[in-house]
Amino acid sequence: MGNIKGIVTKLIQTYKTNNPFEIAQAKNIYLRFQDLVNTYGYYSTYKRIQMIHINNRLDEHMQRFVCAHELGHAILHPRSNTPFLRNKTLFSIDKIEVEANTFAVELLLPDELINDFRDTSITLQDLASINGIPREFAKLKFF
Repeated sequence: MGNIKGIVTKLIQTYKTNNPFEIAQAKNIYLRFQDLVNTYGYYSTYKRIQMIHINNRLDEHMQRFVCAHELGHAILHPRSNTPFLRNKTLFSIDKIEVEANTFAVELLLPDELINDFRDTSITLQDLASINGIPREFAKLKFF
């Protein structure tokens, strides 16, 4: 999992953004916003076409996190149709889910952002929350 940080860093440098929607679009990954009821989102492929499905009922911050998570699957596990990311399994310990969560945290919380707030009273969990990352996932950030 230590390589995830390197993959994300290279991705940000290549696309000059950490916005998961912009990166997905640049990589020709289709984004579909749908009513997924209790499912946050999922990644799928069909005939080599990559798709990220995001629940349109989620608020903007959670959609951003879900997109980053599913982009992680698209990049780290491109041939896998991932299991649904359900409300009850958001904190899954399954290896590919932890990797996708780590990818999302690294993408949405780059080191430069943390360095900008290093000498303030803002905690890593606060910074994660401000950037649309569930506070509990801040522990996945590698320094």
